[in-house]
Amino acid sequence: MKSKKYYIGLLAMLLALSSCGDFLEDYSQDKDYVRSWNDLNELILGDCYMPVNGSGYFKDNSNVGTFIHLLSDEADGFNEAGGSYMGHGVIHYEFGYLTWQLRVGAKEDFTSFYAENTTWTRMYKYINVANNVLESSKNIPQSTDEEKAGLNYVNGQAHFLRGWYYFWLTNMYGQPYRKETAETDLAVPLKTTKEVEDIKFTRNTVKECYDQIVSDLLAAEKEMTAAGSIINRKSTYRADSVSVQLLLSRVYLYMQNWEKAAEYAQKVIKNHGSLSNLNSDATYFAALNNTETIFTMGGDDLPTTLNNGYQSVSLTTSLYNTYSANDLRKKQWYWTNGNFVGVTKADPDKSVYDSKENEASWYNLTYTETRGTQREVSSIFWLRAGEAYLNLAEAEAYMGHEDEAKKAVNALRENRYITGAKDADITSTGSQLISDIRNERKRELACEGHRWFDLRRYRVCEVQPEKISITHHFGFYKSDTDASAPLAIRTYVLPEDDPSWTMPIPNEVLTFNVGMQNNGNQKREYEGYDSEE
Repeated sequence: MKSKKYYIGLLAMLLALSSCGDFLEDYSQDKDYVRSWNDLNELILGDCYMPVNGSGYFKDNSNVGTFIHLLSDEADGFNEAGGSYMGHGVIHYEFGYLTWQLRVGAKEDFTSFYAENTTWTRMYKYINVANNVLESSKNIPQSTDEEKAGLNYVNGQAHFLRGWYYFWLTNMYGQPYRKETAETDLAVPLKTTKEVEDIKFTRNTVKECYDQIVSDLLAAEKEMTAAGSIINRKSTYRADSVSVQLLLSRVYLYMQNWEKAAEYAQKVIKNHGSLSNLNSDATYFAALNNTETIFTMGGDDLPTTLNNGYQSVSLTTSLYNTYSANDLRKKQWYWTNGNFVGVTKADPDKSVYDSKENEASWYNLTYTETRGTQREVSSIFWLRAGEAYLNLAEAEAYMGHEDEAKKAVNALRENRYITGAKDADITSTGSQLISDIRNERKRELACEGHRWFDLRRYRVCEVQPEKISITHHFGFYKSDTDASAPLAIRTYVLPEDDPSWTMPIPNEVLTFNVGMQNNGNQKREYEGYDSEE
């Protein structure tokens, strides 16, 4: 059988070199390689789900999509002595994302460029595996009830994962969903068949991508439901019907289909609505045994990205200060030292170093320096019940159902505030209620990969659109090992209506696919010095 070649950017090279690519190419031509749904199930587990890689520095690209944490108002460059630890030369790799450059791989002096397509390439690899699994499943025996259920489970997982990967890529590299312009706004290339075509790809529209995403997820919901008891053998690292329903709720919220967003949020709450009460459970929140956890895949590089010292990144004090004194999340989810704010949702690796929590070096020693530690849940690809309550509250508020909206958001807040706190309940109405729900989403889903996408969709929301500008700071130093104050700290601003509210297509992809349209991004200059020596 003659096989074709399929490329998206540098994907062809990756598939040619990977054992996964070789295996897929072989078994697509020889049925003996795959004899049952269990064979495909194992293939999905090993090559379609994101692996739980150990935490790595930003430059390591250990886990997919870590750069999303640098784009929004949750994080900023940090240039203070702190715990006297430097950022290991990582800041050069972060510059293009922190300052929203046309070339996100640019070093701060623009003399060299790092790879920009790592996340893009990995996601299209996973999509390619899903495409092959869905095609190969057509030849799997379905003689028994178990075989039929197993095949539904296989197809449900493949549809779910492909839908989520396209959803993430569309929201990173495509315009936010607007009904009026979705048919012409550009997103990312769609490829849903296993055939490999030696062609240059162009970008599909936002509507085409969302149509595919919804189609995949609806198919996944149907197939997961039909799989029945087969899924009872799954772990939290394997998707089920509730996982699909929560992602569908999010997708419909982004599409401004409030009725469907609320409908699917209610399904999740009915099937997996347990919330962790921080009054009685002060253990680390980002954990598999958290009652809220529905599904997770991939690792967590955020703890090793933040660093209390020069040449580093910190969460912003503005994020930290959005939590009231009675909000238990403020103490349980963050650690502060001066102006440095670090996230502590995940269990630290205390076995690496011994440091007291009141010491300036504590965060660096128990989080930043723990490269290689496997975190139980992802800081980006984590589905949990708390989001369902927020999706429901926001959708109900947009539809004018204020009592239902407040009931949903306050059910969440009851589990986050000190019992009996007078400010636990949201009581506002009208436009203030919508703002309060959005701010609650900012607090509850902080550092979980939501904020950048939320800010983008608020900009085009047909009910109470909201635009903001973001200011970031970047320090310039004598060298990577310079432990003294920066030579200068420069200010970069992302204005309200800047093209870089949508990330540029990776340069490697544009180079290969000659003629592919970019997003109008521009090289960004600094706007002045905050300080200099």
